[in-house]
Amino acid sequence: MSPLSSTRLAEALAALRGGEVIGLPTETVYGLAADAANAEAVKKIFALKGRPADHPLIVHIASSDALPQWARVVPEAAWKLAQAFWPGPLTMILRKQASVPDVVTGGQDTVGLRCPAHPIALQLLREFAGGLAAPSANRFGRISPTTAAHVRDEFGAGVPIVLDGGDCEVGIESTIVDLSGDVPRILRPGMISQEQIETVIGAVAVGGDHASPRASGTLDAHYAPRTPMLMLARTALLAEAQQQRALGKRVAVLMFDALVDDNEGIVLPGHPDAVAHGLYAALRTLDAMAANILLVERPPEGIAWLAVNDRLRRAAVGAGPDDDAP
Repeated sequence: MSPLSSTRLAEALAALRGGEVIGLPTETVYGLAADAANAEAVKKIFALKGRPADHPLIVHIASSDALPQWARVVPEAAWKLAQAFWPGPLTMILRKQASVPDVVTGGQDTVGLRCPAHPIALQLLREFAGGLAAPSANRFGRISPTTAAHVRDEFGAGVPIVLDGGDCEVGIESTIVDLSGDVPRILRPGMISQEQIETVIGAVAVGGDHASPRASGTLDAHYAPRTPMLMLARTALLAEAQQQRALGKRVAVLMFDALVDDNEGIVLPGHPDAVAHGLYAALRTLDAMAANILLVERPPEGIAWLAVNDRLRRAAVGAGPDDDAP
């Protein structure tokens, strides 16, 4: 993907420096980006998304050199992980500097930091010379965007500048590792695995405990379509689809490698990287089909599929129309 033109770069920088929100591509998903040092700008992100004020944002930075600007304590493990995986889909939670606005951290004493692996995001961050708070560019709890068109569909004129960086390469959100406590913990799985992280810093725990900070994308319901959704093993999915159609319902399915029994829907290759890459775009397409129910084939278990299973479980819990829908 080519870097931004000087004109487009100047427009984006002017908007950010003026306290506005833009659509920003990363390798994971598209984000709604604003100056992380400007509390009023960050509040606009929350308003656009309908995001609860206590739900923290991730700050995107240009390199590990910026870590001390945002974190008052940078443990050796953080430097090692940054060297191994940045730029890339890894977020580290650290104790924040006092200068970090509370609105960014949801009022917590920690901040999530990430250096994205996308040429446009990196170009913008280097020129901006600051941090960008950038949660996924979608309404809170709904399906994350992986193309610029998804962001425009979601927000229209509400976000006039959306930088087009093509399809997101990874396709699901970053792995989140909490380094703010005594024991490193993975709070959200992603495509950088526990095994890869442990190769760099040794043993890590999985899942939060009573002392863990709140982290992005870890609510039970998240990443969800507005159409009711079930995740089922293939045999159960085929039986459920047949039963639903017998009741006069329109069924849309997401399956791996091949559609079976003339079901209407989308096929993704049965490989975890390919599913992660295409998952959100597929869910958005299925959600737009006016089906009565979405049936998603349950992925295999195992470390390689952990992040995809995590996203699909949360999507199934949250699926359904908005509370205020007629």
